[in-house]
Amino acid sequence: MHRWKRTFGWWVVLALFATLLAACGGAGGGGGASSEPIKVGAIFDLTGATADVGTPYSRGQIAFIEWKNEQGGIKGRRLQLISEDYAYQVPRAEELYTKFVTQDKVLVFSGWGTGDTEALRPKITEDKIPFISASYSATLANPAETPYNFLVAPTYSDQLIIAMKWAIDDWKAKGNSGLPKFAYLINDSPFGRSPLADGTAFANSQGIATPLEVPSPRGATDLTPQLTQIRDYGANYIFLQNVSSPAALAIKNAKSLGYNVQFVCLNWCANEILIKQAGADAEGVVGVVPFNYEAEGAKVALEYARKKNIDYGGADSTFVQGWTAMSILIAGIEKVVNDGKELTGENIKNALETMGEIDTKGVTLPVKFSPTDHAGVKSTRMFRVENGKWVAITDFISAR
Repeated sequence: MHRWKRTFGWWVVLALFATLLAACGGAGGGGGASSEPIKVGAIFDLTGATADVGTPYSRGQIAFIEWKNEQGGIKGRRLQLISEDYAYQVPRAEELYTKFVTQDKVLVFSGWGTGDTEALRPKITEDKIPFISASYSATLANPAETPYNFLVAPTYSDQLIIAMKWAIDDWKAKGNSGLPKFAYLINDSPFGRSPLADGTAFANSQGIATPLEVPSPRGATDLTPQLTQIRDYGANYIFLQNVSSPAALAIKNAKSLGYNVQFVCLNWCANEILIKQAGADAEGVVGVVPFNYEAEGAKVALEYARKKNIDYGGADSTFVQGWTAMSILIAGIEKVVNDGKELTGENIKNALETMGEIDTKGVTLPVKFSPTDHAGVKSTRMFRVENGKWVAITDFISAR
């Protein structure tokens, strides 16, 4: 009698344990059965050399996670963002990445700079962590070399070639003879130099002389010496591969010099921050703007920011850029869950490569990855600052 009671007691304990294990989804994490949060890692530049655009971008990413959780997460599973400021320091990025992956067990990662993303490539591949960065370096787009990196905008190389195509057409449209002269005023970093070789190869293929390359010293408060060098070279177009604050400084310094040159910003200075900082001197600046903050798909992001009183410094396009990039990363996770597969880096990678076009509702052209190409967008439009606002001046242009 007593032996039967003891045996029955053990069966009750085992049954309760099995029930609790099932409620927690077990140790698996496959499909939507688990109640454990889905962990997403991210590094942001909030205090470093690119914090002017890093801050609104980060707020867009954080806002998307909060919004998605308010919509019920992914089949009832909440998203947990594990993030930290790395101050644009490559060693700190490597340290945080290792911590988030090994200790916090994040499934996917949202990165930031070119230098740190390129430095992390071997680890990303080894760890099988799907990684969407705010860097659009062309070296990250080939899955044969970087199988877990995905780009959600035209590469910096494509952006520069598209900008050069526009400049050549603009030169001719203004009735000029011969060929224009180009110069680069760049962030003195892997980010700044990323597209130059491809841009120069394109310029040379059009018969244009190799553009003058001039780095912008980090923390500079006066770029007059650099602009004087470019003016003496005789450049008609200056391509700015930099963030907003130094780009605005260059534009204002050029005006002070009386140097009438056409500035052309790539992605990270073609935003509202540049207009705010350069003021009236920003009029006429041309830029590559891959993320359209006036599109239907941007309304949800901007309305949510207004509803929650999120301060992103009025940088609508940069906030939307962060929101959109995170939404695409999460789309891969959602596809795996909806397909009832185990949530692993490899499955998320395969989902992103095979899910077809991801509709951003006009923020970008549809984003599409494949097993042989992780550059999700190939075309973008050119914009010009007119009456204090970026206005589209071309249809979509492809670099290819």
